Amino acid sequence: MSEDQRVSRSSGEPGKRDPSGPERWADYLTWVRSDLVDGVIGLSDEEQRTARVPSGWTPIELLSHVLHMEQRWFVWGFLGEQVDEPWGDWDVPDPAAQDGRWRVSQDVTAAQLAEQLQAVGERTTGILREHPLEARAATGGRFTEDPPTLEWICFHVLAEYARHAGHLDIVVELATD
Repeated sequence: MSEDQRVSRSSGEPGKRDPSGPERWADYLTWVRSDLVDGVIGLSDEEQRTARVPSGWTPIELLSHVLHMEQRWFVWGFLGEQVDEPWGDWDVPDPAAQDGRWRVSQDVTAAQLAEQLQAVGERTTGILREHPLEARAATGGRFTEDPPTLEWICFHVLAEYARHAGHLDIVVELATD
């Protein structure tokens, strides 16, 4: 029987018959992470640093944001480990407490951020292999009380990646027209 042709599928999307559970989460996170990296890396250096939306973010800033975001949720959040600069994607020390915006130093390249994001993604995959989805995040890192489950974190991070991938799709379309 052939693949259902009514569904537009990206070749990188995990199969619809793949097993559920932590492996599926890891596969989906890898897919959207890779898709976002490919979108940014596919732009010229100039376009990576050009804001094309009213909010003013650039593709390289978005790449830095998802790198820090994933690390905040899985390493600092779920594991409770201290991380260097958990809000390093922002120009303020605590974006929840004050207005700020994403920032990336001129000496940082998209390739460097993509490499760092790959390492964070490998760490996330390891966390998903080592912990049940119903496990609660540690307190003492990002959470001081009422920590979410690993599965909730997976949903949250995948949703954030999906929103940002859609944003990037629009920016790439504007940049390449």
